[in-house]
Amino acid sequence: MAAGPWGWGPAALLALLLALLLGGARRLRRRYAAGGAGPALRGRARAAAAARADGVRALLVTAHPDDEAMFFAPTVLGLGRAGARAAVLCCSAGNYYNQGEIRKKELEQSCFLLGIPASDVTVVDHRDLPDNPAVEWDTQLLAAFVLKHIEANNINLVVTFDAGGVSGHANHISLYTALRYLHSEQKLPEGCCVLVLESVNLFRKYISVLDVPVSCLLPRDALFILTEEETEQARRAMRCHRSQLLWFRHIYMLFSRYMVINSLRIL
Repeated sequence: MAAGPWGWGPAALLALLLALLLGGARRLRRRYAAGGAGPALRGRARAAAAARADGVRALLVTAHPDDEAMFFAPTVLGLGRAGARAAVLCCSAGNYYNQGEIRKKELEQSCFLLGIPASDVTVVDHRDLPDNPAVEWDTQLLAAFVLKHIEANNINLVVTFDAGGVSGHANHISLYTALRYLHSEQKLPEGCCVLVLESVNLFRKYISVLDVPVSCLLPRDALFILTEEETEQARRAMRCHRSQLLWFRHIYMLFSRYMVINSLRIL
């Protein structure tokens, strides 16, 4: 193969390019994190938070125990950094392999490491909302559970999956459908904002911090980027889900951008 302009081969040039990209991504990550979580919310999301004298009362709506750490840790830790109070509503016990009781305890341990006490963690264990990648949950039933929790806890910010569900899991997408229904039917309390987690393509999903510049450049309504220390905190929370730590999940923790970055849009 031909050498580059300074006598470097293609492999050396590629390594240099990757090193420059990684260095730039890390500097951008540090600069963004050093600015705090104030700029993370934009537009209507920021206005909704500012309109409340008691600040942001956020509800993370997930499908299974481990979603909070695997996908939403940057949002949970970012909101906590900003002084928001966050709670979790997990809409199944994750009982696909008959591990529901174990997974409930793992969820509480994970949430504790993410700054959410067990008193703010609720698991919906309903027979018509099974943990099953092939089952789409009933929109009306799910919406009723979510709305009841929002009203009972004076929630003004809801966070959940978008239409892609990040992984395409039918239960994840069902959450989006239920929140979209509540929003379109104007059933949510006045001032309650819904943020949905952006699903990205497979390449972006597994380039970790290298996705920071891309996420910063692309349009979004909220962006949370974790520091290196916070990323390790997120990984410790994920390790609480011992029943789910198969070999490929260890790889996921190392390379997934969702352990570092959450970009979200207003519904």
